[in-house]
Amino acid sequence: MSSGDDWQSQASSKPAFTEIQASALVESVFGFKVSKIQSLPSYDDQNFHVHISRTKDTTDDPVEYVLKISNTESSQTPDLIEMQNNIITFLRAAGFPTASVCRTKGDNTISLMSIDSGSEVKSYLVRMLTYLPGKPIAEVAISHQQLYEIGRLAAQLDKTLEEFRHPKLNLLRRENFIWNLKNIPLLEKYLGALSQNRNREIVEQVIQLFREEVMTKLSHFRECINHGDLNDHNILVDCNKSASGDAVYQVSGILDFGDMSYGYYVFEVAITIMYMMIESTDPIQVGGHILAGFESVIPLTAVERSALFLLVCSRFSQSLVMAAHSCQLYPENKEYLMITAKTGWKHLQQLFDMGQKAVEEIWFETAKSYESRISM
Repeated sequence: MSSGDDWQSQASSKPAFTEIQASALVESVFGFKVSKIQSLPSYDDQNFHVHISRTKDTTDDPVEYVLKISNTESSQTPDLIEMQNNIITFLRAAGFPTASVCRTKGDNTISLMSIDSGSEVKSYLVRMLTYLPGKPIAEVAISHQQLYEIGRLAAQLDKTLEEFRHPKLNLLRRENFIWNLKNIPLLEKYLGALSQNRNREIVEQVIQLFREEVMTKLSHFRECINHGDLNDHNILVDCNKSASGDAVYQVSGILDFGDMSYGYYVFEVAITIMYMMIESTDPIQVGGHILAGFESVIPLTAVERSALFLLVCSRFSQSLVMAAHSCQLYPENKEYLMITAKTGWKHLQQLFDMGQKAVEEIWFETAKSYESRISM
């Protein structure tokens, strides 16, 4: 996703490569012969699922990859994208199911391609990652235990990233990055995408409450690097059968590190709760299971817990407002952009109707129930 500094310029920044052009990129930049290529849904970049033909020299290499072509805005920050590649490699070495980064013919992890469109020359950063197997969590019915495991995974990611070192780590301090939860007030610029109705009133209220109740507490939150987008399409699972014959899903892939930035532990929990609510048949219960898993690794402080409800509402607001805005820019991508909106507004309204105290009671009591199970 993109910076939000000047979102209007995004209308012309999304790549529009054909499958033939993308195939030629794979061959010229990475030296692979493509046997099959197909477009994948994406937000403001362009992704392709690539099958390569094996040769004598590549018999041990993977056969499937994802070609990622960054939008023109992101392509202006190659150091940031290269660092994302380094983080993916670091996490894989630490045992997380992330992709492997494919090196170019020049032995780099990214390549900047300039394309003459006739009226202007545009530059796009190109990279390729191994294709990870599995289904997005959005497509499966997950249990309370699996929600707990996802919460635990989110905390383990943040904790492991404490050990990540890089000379340009400060690039992750993306001050005006629209998808950092710290920047909820920036949403005011995009409220014009919403009709004058209750949805807009709730978002306006969230922004005001955020200023009053979260921004005043930020100095008390513990800082870390956030993945920032552990949504139900960025976590892949594989199905195994348990001894009883039931389906058991295990995480087989973690995708999309494009929204990484410095944030706080409590941001990661809130973002994960919000996205796991989207497809749930019992969305209000989700928070307690995610929180229990997260706190089994990193217990939240009292002040962090007190902000959790509003942070979940804030992430709903971010996602829903920016989806509405992006639909104005990319109407042809409306189906993908509005995935969250299908149930998101209903969930945000429900949170507000129930109120912080009632929702927190459910979340905190559910999380507490795990303590007794663990002590047993």
